[in-house]
Order: sequence, then C-alpha cells, then structure tokens
Amino acid sequence: MARQKPILIGISVLILVLLVGFPLLNTEHYLALSLLIMASSFFPFMISFAKKKVLSRELVVIAILAAIAAVSRVPFASIPSVQPTTFVIIISAIVLGPQSGFVVGTLAAIVSNLFLGQGPWTPWQMYAWGMIGLTAGLLGKTWIMQTRLGRCLFGFIVGIAFGWIMNLWVVISMIQELNWPAIITYYSTSLYFDLAHGISNVFFLWIFGSSWIKIIQRFKLKYGLFGTEG
Repeated sequence: MARQKPILIGISVLILVLLVGFPLLNTEHYLALSLLIMASSFFPFMISFAKKKVLSRELVVIAILAAIAAVSRVPFASIPSVQPTTFVIIISAIVLGPQSGFVVGTLAAIVSNLFLGQGPWTPWQMYAWGMIGLTAGLLGKTWIMQTRLGRCLFGFIVGIAFGWIMNLWVVISMIQELNWPAIITYYSTSLYFDLAHGISNVFFLWIFGSSWIKIIQRFKLKYGLFGTEG
C-alpha cells in the first residue's frame, strides 16, 4: 500500500487538473469528457481495493459506515449543505485507512441519492466524497488527524473544496459560454453554502469526532480488521 499511495495521489491530482483545465480550453463536448474523466477516476481505486484480501467482516463494516453516512443526509436535507455525511467519511477514513475511506465516500453518495434523487451530479459527489475519504485516510496518522483542532481544520477545508467540485459540474453543464467572470460569479454566489458545509463539519468533528474514533477503533482492534491499511 505504501508504494501505491504516490500513484493514487498522482492520479487524483491529474484528474482534478483535467477536470478544471479542460472546460476552459475546449468549449465543445466538455461535459461528456468531464464525465468520462470522472468515471475513469474510480477505476484505479476500485481495482486496488478489489485486489486486497478483504474479509467479509470488513465489507460489512464498510457497508454499515457508508449506510450511516448516506442516511445521515436525509434528516438534514432541508438545510442546504449541512449534513453529517462528510464527518462520517472523515472519521471512517482516519480509522480504517485511505482505500476504505474512498469506498465509504463513493458508496455514501450513491446510496443517499437513492433517497434524495439521482442525477448527473451523482458521479461528482462520488468523486468529491471519495477524495475526501482518501485524503483523510492518507493523513490519518499525522498530527492533523490526531488532534481535534487539526481534524476540524481539515473538515472546514474539505467542506469548501467539496462545494468547489460540485460547482464545477454546474459550471460546465449549464453555463453556455465558459469564461472567468462567469465562473467567478457563480462560485461567489455559492460561498454561503460552502461555508455552511465547512462549519457544520467543524461542529460534528469537534463534538463527536473523538468518541466516534474510539468506537470504530474498538471494533477494528477487537475483530482484527483492516490490519494492513488503517
């Protein structure tokens, strides 16, 4: 896994650069290509995860955490950008590792949209939450994730980043003529929602982060799960 981390990070950065840069360079078929890039981004992580020797108990834990992350969106659906989903993904990744965090994030997007509605935004949510889980897992053993303040800072930043990624799909799918003024205008109008997401992440991480980490860590140690990843 240690050798795979630089490759996974490099692929993630390349995909993000392509998603941001291509629509500005080519005004034809950018939505189709963006969706193609988005779909292809899942394969390196899913293949890497599939090659692992995953116990059935580990799959159950991942499925449960993904379900919790997904269902937690529903009660907060009336409050835009405020949901515990990102919090659950971050905590899961810290304890279980980057690959499991990525899977929890992608599954949470699919399952939650079964209740809230599927659409062209679903792959973007899968990518955004998957990248949050991957990044949180990679930083899981650093001081950032080992301290409450560091986790809250990370949660605030990724809350803003999530909004920026989701703004990107709206920009390239709905704005007829792409240009920097139009892009900046749209991003500025979503600032309130991005801040709401970031602040809600801080709230959940500050109040519940430490206790959730202890609970998941206890299950991991008791049943000997995710020994080589988390």
